[in-house]
This record gives sequence, C-alpha cells and structure tokens, in this order.
Amino acid sequence: MTNISAVRYLIVPGWYGSAAEHWQSHWHQVLPNCHRVEQRDWLQPERQAWVAELEAQIAAQTSPVILIAHSLGCVTVAHWAAQAPAALLARVRGALLVAPADVERNDCPAALLNFAPLPVQRLPFPSLLVGSSNDHAATAPRALLFAQYWGSTAVILPQAGHINVQSGHHRWEQGFRWLYQLQERSERHHQYSA
Repeated sequence: MTNISAVRYLIVPGWYGSAAEHWQSHWHQVLPNCHRVEQRDWLQPERQAWVAELEAQIAAQTSPVILIAHSLGCVTVAHWAAQAPAALLARVRGALLVAPADVERNDCPAALLNFAPLPVQRLPFPSLLVGSSNDHAATAPRALLFAQYWGSTAVILPQAGHINVQSGHHRWEQGFRWLYQLQERSERHHQYSA
C-alpha cells in the first residue's frame, strides 16, 4: 500500500466555490497533504478555464492524487479526464464524486450550460459517486446514469439534498467512509496494474 502521506488530496469545488462551512473546506483542514483548486471565476464558470486550472493543479506535483469533487466540480473532473494527457491521468489514483450537477437538466442555471453535454467516457481511474434521493441538481436516476457512464461505484443517500451547507452537511464526517473505501479500492487497482 502507498504511504498515506504520499497521497495528495485535491479538493475540486463546484459553482460558487465551497464556503468555510462546507464539508469540503472542513476536509481541506483535516486531511493531510490536502490542496484545493481555486478557480478565477466562481460565479460565471467557464468550462475550458475550469478544466485548465484542474489540470494545472494535478500537474503541479508528482505525488499520486485523490480528487474530492462536489457538484460542478464532478463535471469538471469528467471533462478533464476525457481529454487529459496519459501522463497526468496516471497520477490520479481515484475520484470521489459527490452530488454531481446535471448540466443537461431542463432547469439548469444558464451559467452552467457551457459544461453540457456531459462527458460519457469511462474514467480511467477508480471513482465513487455519492448522490442523493432528493438532490435538486441531479435526480437519483440521473446520478446513477452518470455513474454508469463514468464507471463509478454509486451510492444514493436518502434525503441528503445537494450534500452541501444548505442540506446540513457541514463537517460531513460520515463522508470519510466513502473516501477511505475509494482509497482502498484505488490502492488495490494500482497494485494489480503496476
């Protein structure tokens, strides 16, 4: 197994970023060797700029990376993986994709439409998608479809909303369960493919 201190966690926030009370900000503080993608424009997200910034953060260090994405951040990860160079893809050991935003839904905010269509390519690294039965940004059937596209293990939480501050997810300690499950799976995957 890879020494946990050798893994770099990379927080990938969604639209508007993640406020100080958001679980991603809490995780940023408590996880070892954790960094955060800071986009230039959180309010008017532009797909190419967001993907480029994610790529720059992954390229910044040579350590293995675990991505921790929320909402539009999940879609950014999928867009990045669909066109990233193999050398950078190889650095990513896994992705935790929480409450992915459905940018193809009828009531999708106009600011997010440039992220459509959703990538349908299988992610080339292990991933675990956590959705919710009552997420306004993506129905459970759509979240399961994204998991199918991306080759992700899927978990649908009952009545968890968008898994953000508004739905009461501040520290979200129980979320670590899925992070560590993903990490164990990614370590096994890496051992077998090495």
